Amino acid sequence: MFKYSALNLTKFDDMYEACPDCGQHYEPEVGFYWGAMYVSYGFSVGIVVLVGVLLYYLAHDPPVWVYVSTVAAAVLLLTPLLFRYARAVMLYFFGGVHYKPPR
Repeated sequence: MFKYSALNLTKFDDMYEACPDCGQHYEPEVGFYWGAMYVSYGFSVGIVVLVGVLLYYLAHDPPVWVYVSTVAAAVLLLTPLLFRYARAVMLYFFGGVHYKPPR
């Protein structure tokens, strides 16, 4: 789906127009991926909860600044992956795309 690696921070969001193998168009309609923001938000909430619970139990309830800085760092570091997975989930569930691997 994406032209460059997720580690390329300047171009991690560049997508192909269509799949090079099967020709599937990646944007079924204009503004289709606006809904991916909500999927990404859900992923971010999951990360916040997971990091918060891990800090509470493993770091024995540290000060609030530790929670805030750790959660902010985790979400910022995972932003390219969150972006990509949110778009893939949006395309799969709402774009009518169903992957069928060759046999």
